[in-house]
Amino acid sequence: MDTIASLFSFITWPVSWVIVQFHKLYGAIFGPDTGWAWGLSIVSLVVLIRICLIPLFVKQIKSTRNMQALQPKMKAIQERYKSDKQRQSEEMMKLYKETGTNPLSSCLPIIAQSPFFFALYHVLAGIANGKTIGVINQPLLESAQKAHIFGAPLAAKFMDNASKVEGLGASLTDVRVVTAIMIVMMSASQFFTQRQLMTKNVDLTVKTPFMQQQKMLMYVFPVMFAVMGINFPVGVLVYWLTTNVWTMGQQMYVINQNPTPGSKAQAHYLDRLIKSVSTHGEVRGKKRRTIVQAIVAKGPDRNDNERKFINGLSKQGFAAQADGTVVKSDAAVLEAEGGAAPKRQQPKRQTKAQRQGGATQADDVAAKTSLSKGSTAAAEPDEQRTEPQDAKPKQDTKPKQGKPTAGQARAKSGQRKGQQRPKHPSKK
Repeated sequence: MDTIASLFSFITWPVSWVIVQFHKLYGAIFGPDTGWAWGLSIVSLVVLIRICLIPLFVKQIKSTRNMQALQPKMKAIQERYKSDKQRQSEEMMKLYKETGTNPLSSCLPIIAQSPFFFALYHVLAGIANGKTIGVINQPLLESAQKAHIFGAPLAAKFMDNASKVEGLGASLTDVRVVTAIMIVMMSASQFFTQRQLMTKNVDLTVKTPFMQQQKMLMYVFPVMFAVMGINFPVGVLVYWLTTNVWTMGQQMYVINQNPTPGSKAQAHYLDRLIKSVSTHGEVRGKKRRTIVQAIVAKGPDRNDNERKFINGLSKQGFAAQADGTVVKSDAAVLEAEGGAAPKRQQPKRQTKAQRQGGATQADDVAAKTSLSKGSTAAAEPDEQRTEPQDAKPKQDTKPKQGKPTAGQARAKSGQRKGQQRPKHPSKK
């Protein structure tokens, strides 16, 4: 570790100068030799560095958004080459190159602050060894050696022996208890930050090498910092714990305000947006209007969360517009209140027995209609004409078997009434 820290000795002087300036400020409040003065100086150094890294963080967010925009294409590549992992990786790399996207951009803040981290380690190592370094002269060195955080000197390590710790004016038990607690807190904050990113702000419908990398880092980083933490001075543990807490808070803000499309965080954000619109009757804030505008512009390409959002607005009686605003929709209000016109109902499907029964009834109605028409057509125009009773043909006294069919009824109705020709004797 000392060899690596010496490689960044060129930045030791700026880091030590910043710490000394903050120490003057906090020393006037808490005392120059207190752990609060030196500890808060290190915390302020972290805050200053992270503020300077905000442009890199913005670039990281943009690159992450580009990765999200490529999710459909990535999914198509996975489906096309699901049986050929090598070709799938080649096509992914080709897509990254064509779009100018770097999947490793999420590591930019860590890479950028690494020189400051090792420079601070180099400064604290010099304090522990009683060497002046950078702008820290002999009086400041003696003051830093006297500073303790909860009984542990700034330059003490978990693996230091008892004689070295006693030389710094502390006990080995206090040093190991404080460093162990800080190592656990540092690893836990790192794990929670990565887990929050993976579970809340990632579209889980698409599996990409980038997601697998993030999932691996979620477990690798905490273990790595836990192993390396036993060799970190207390001051470096303060630095790294502070930067982890800053990263966690910064990430929580981004997830809450600008979530990844298709993630759980987006679903929660859009639910809050629906409640805000139903309360105020409008989309408040330029950022929110931009998000609504993007959702409307997607059209049929919306994900499940965005479709639920549009439907949720309709239930509240609002319709999203292309400019990101919402307006009252009469159709949406009627539908939400249950006053919309009833939908046309499809007729119920009849069983086979019902269809056959209906056909029989139709035949009966047709037979009656035909019988009525035949009787009217056969009537003579002379109303005074009467038919002799003895001219009626002999009726068959043989009983009929079964009900006459519709065809027989129509044939019977077509017989001519009145005097008919007698049958030939040979046909009787």
